[in-house]
Amino acid sequence: MPRTPHAHVLIVGSGIMGAVAARLLRESDPALRITMVEAGTAIGEKPGRHLHDLDDPALWSRYNEQVATGIQGMYTGAEVVREVPGDLTSLPPGMYHALAFGEAAEAMPQAALAWNAGGMGVHWTAATPWPAGHEVFDFGDAAGWAEDLDTARRLLAVAPAAIGPTPIGHLVLDVLRRRYGGIGPADRRPQPMPMAVTPTAAGPMPRTAPGTIFPALATGTDPAFALVTGALVTRLRVTHGRVAGARLRRVTDGFETDLDADAVVVCADALRTPQLLFASGIRPDALGRRLNEHAFVTARALLDPDRFGIGLDALPLPRPGEFSTDSLWLPHNGAEQPFHGQIMNRTYLDETGRPLAHSVGISLYVPVESRPENRLVFSDSDTDLAGMPRIGVEFTHSAADLTLIRRAQDEVRSLAEEFGPFDPATESALLPPGSSLHLTGTVRSGPADDGTSVCDPDGRVWGHDNLYLAGNGVIPTAMAANVTLTGAITAVRAARAIAAHTARRPESTLTTPRQKV
Repeated sequence: MPRTPHAHVLIVGSGIMGAVAARLLRESDPALRITMVEAGTAIGEKPGRHLHDLDDPALWSRYNEQVATGIQGMYTGAEVVREVPGDLTSLPPGMYHALAFGEAAEAMPQAALAWNAGGMGVHWTAATPWPAGHEVFDFGDAAGWAEDLDTARRLLAVAPAAIGPTPIGHLVLDVLRRRYGGIGPADRRPQPMPMAVTPTAAGPMPRTAPGTIFPALATGTDPAFALVTGALVTRLRVTHGRVAGARLRRVTDGFETDLDADAVVVCADALRTPQLLFASGIRPDALGRRLNEHAFVTARALLDPDRFGIGLDALPLPRPGEFSTDSLWLPHNGAEQPFHGQIMNRTYLDETGRPLAHSVGISLYVPVESRPENRLVFSDSDTDLAGMPRIGVEFTHSAADLTLIRRAQDEVRSLAEEFGPFDPATESALLPPGSSLHLTGTVRSGPADDGTSVCDPDGRVWGHDNLYLAGNGVIPTAMAANVTLTGAITAVRAARAIAAHTARRPESTLTTPRQKV
């Protein structure tokens, strides 16, 4: 009988969180045997590369055509497909609505899943504002929080001012600073958006992606690392509070096999991480509860050149391969200014490449109360397209949420009118739940096993000594800003705890790199 393959650490999910965990585990021990499992396959030739940076002209063009469609186009990357075939055997890699996967997600209709190597990390916008105020979950360890935040910034290669400000961007910042400059500390005044982007002198600027965070994911050159694609982890094998490994099912033909591991970290997003725990019989009271997503109010205003005393020829030209000329940030600052603002500007050109107009794209993210009634419910009998417990989404806005959303809508209108004529009926919208893809809270961390959290501050699942979680679902706070940098902090903490756990590991064998089940 063949021997069951064994890893020191099994990572479920190949997105940014899994890549952060793998990178730090590798830095802790060059010989640590790591297996990463992903249900999807690569988009393009190399797994984990951002779609913005693909070498394939057709894929690159398709991505950038979607990005150029506007404020929400930037999230879609390869087109978000709403309908899929009756099974997964021929499903191409990409992003899919949760509804298309058969989840009961009508309450959050724009929620989407990445079905590809690199997860959402090959589609994301790369905006990395840092958490502050009510978003922070340092659990009484402010120094440790600051250190982990710095580590996350380092791994994501965050640049403080990657896209702009151009001269027009400075004009926009002047407006923002006049309105909001006296609110909050100096480091949270209106400023360029921090982004996980590598600045370059000309041309497109590379985005940080899983394959750049942990290069072995894309190159396959680490003999102690194995990436298994096209394999769905259907359950964790648990005995007496310890995970022995996982059951894997090959997507193309349903073939199943087991993988043993000394420690497991699940980084499968805010929907599928709790789904896998439920399928594995790990069902604490907090599982799936406190599903959270900030509300998303968006607008686009055409800049009035006469108002600002500029000519059309002074408008900044877009760089090749870049959608926006400026990416700017309005940080939230408590009750006086509770909204996170993301401002992305764009110059429109005529057929000869001369500037026609300039738009100021304004998005205000509205924090939403963290409530146990907002939750995921998993079926014991019905399954989704992947054969996993069907997910039911229960999500509504509270009265307090609706009041704050109306305030944000008024704020968007007032702000947009600073730049030019603006019709809120046609140039502004409250996007449906799920639109931001910034879902949090479904496997939240906490300082005590009191029924309100699934895992401890290091991501270790309560009652299980070698099972860890990382990712946006672990975030316990109501986020206003983009969540990826904050989610990366959970991966930093989990990796540190796993490194300590595996320090006295037994010798074992491992599957070969880039294998298929």
